[in-house]
Amino acid sequence: MAAELDGATGTLLSVWEAARENTTSRLSGAQLRAVMVVERYDGINLRRLAALLNMLLSSASRLCDRLVAAGMLEREPGRSDRREIALHLTPESIRLLAELRRDRRQRLADVLAGMSGEGRQALLRGLVEFDRVARAREGETGPAVEFRSAPHPPTQPGPGSADPPAARSA
Repeated sequence: MAAELDGATGTLLSVWEAARENTTSRLSGAQLRAVMVVERYDGINLRRLAALLNMLLSSASRLCDRLVAAGMLEREPGRSDRREIALHLTPESIRLLAELRRDRRQRLADVLAGMSGEGRQALLRGLVEFDRVARAREGETGPAVEFRSAPHPPTQPGPGSADPPAARSA
């Protein structure tokens, strides 16, 4: 089963990567991940960002320098310690993430439209459970994604009815 899941995940990631290339081509994968971490943890400091990205502090600092120069992040002195820097998204990065999610959801909806209603519901149930178990293993609590699901979805999806889970972060 793990091999089949690995194959299907590769397909899912290719759909997501196509959306990333279409909407965020001016950001590298590392830059996009950094922006998404800052979105999730608004006001995060550089040390925690580096840890979450599994980067050296100096590498994360250079990455943030580039994102600030590109207008994607803002730095703000910390409230309790002015030596500490808090990171925030800019309106441009918020717009870019919204555009990325719209494109990604449309691409997913196109694929989901070819699936049966039963298949879509099974996929959703399985992914929700997978997310819960994976997060529990990593020590995270609470869902990182919000799922919208009608109790009885239509067999033939109409506009927007095949929406994938609404990801809060990529």
